[in-house]
Amino acid sequence: MAPAADDKNTAPHVPVLLRPLLEAVAPVSGTWIDGTFGAGGYARGLLEAGADKVIGIDRDPLAHEMAEPWRGQYGDRLELVVGNFADMDEVAPEVDGVVLDLGVSSMQLDRAERGFSFQKDGPLDMRMAQSGESAAELVNRLDETTLADVLYTYGEERASRRIARAIVKAREEQPIETTARLSSIVESCLPRPKPGQSHPATRSFQALRIAVNDEYGALWRGLMAAERVLKPGGWLCVVTFHSVEDRMVKRFLQSRSGRLNAVSRHAPVVETEAPQFETVTRKAVGPDADELAANPRARSARLRIGRRTDAAPGDVGADTLNMPQLKGKR
Repeated sequence: MAPAADDKNTAPHVPVLLRPLLEAVAPVSGTWIDGTFGAGGYARGLLEAGADKVIGIDRDPLAHEMAEPWRGQYGDRLELVVGNFADMDEVAPEVDGVVLDLGVSSMQLDRAERGFSFQKDGPLDMRMAQSGESAAELVNRLDETTLADVLYTYGEERASRRIARAIVKAREEQPIETTARLSSIVESCLPRPKPGQSHPATRSFQALRIAVNDEYGALWRGLMAAERVLKPGGWLCVVTFHSVEDRMVKRFLQSRSGRLNAVSRHAPVVETEAPQFETVTRKAVGPDADELAANPRARSARLRIGRRTDAAPGDVGADTLNMPQLKGKR
């Protein structure tokens, strides 16, 4: 998941880890789903590498609007769909590959009116689909206990109770409607950061964004949808920016390749069913020095790849993936 607000670097969106991804799945062919279309970097990379067709899915209307000037150059090889990648198996019967680039995109971070950034004052929104309950509505509706649970579960914020208490007190005076005001409230609860440390509001903004967009739930459902839609031999490529999502993807591939049950690396693997995936990247792939120099936002990116077998698809529980869940939703 991209950082909640790394706004000091305002470079345009660059698809991270595209080169190692294309090298791993070469030769690129067939139909692919780019489940997080964004600015279209992965879709264009796949098409130019030889994919016959790419179906780009994004729930953000802005992504589709920004693609209008250039999408025509690919003709019917590029199809765009407004929706959530969690439902990708409803878009196509079967495909040869799926790529997911998780988290908030640069085009969302860099627009103050979208409300994702604590360093650019704007309406407290954070909705990727630009519909449904906003972060402001969430912050002003939740009771103190639930709000603290959101901050701790989704943001790993250790001062969650203190921050939730301050938010509730502040909203009694006036509803919290802007990113600047929420950021100021959070900052007042935490020590001033030392040089090199992240902004005090980073974890709180991340938590609210994840809650507003159900990001962990979408990833869980999306991985199972990918399993259903991929042909035998099809590729699943997932780029994450956050340790929790990387862990979920890692455990999904371990579970579906039959490797999650081994008690140690020396013990035999116990398989209870035919594996649905072969793990291609046993260790996550990170950016090399050249990519980091060209795109500092890639520093936390991790790529994991699996390849579909011919085993029948199934389901995997959220607990198996160690997916963070609010107390009332477990």
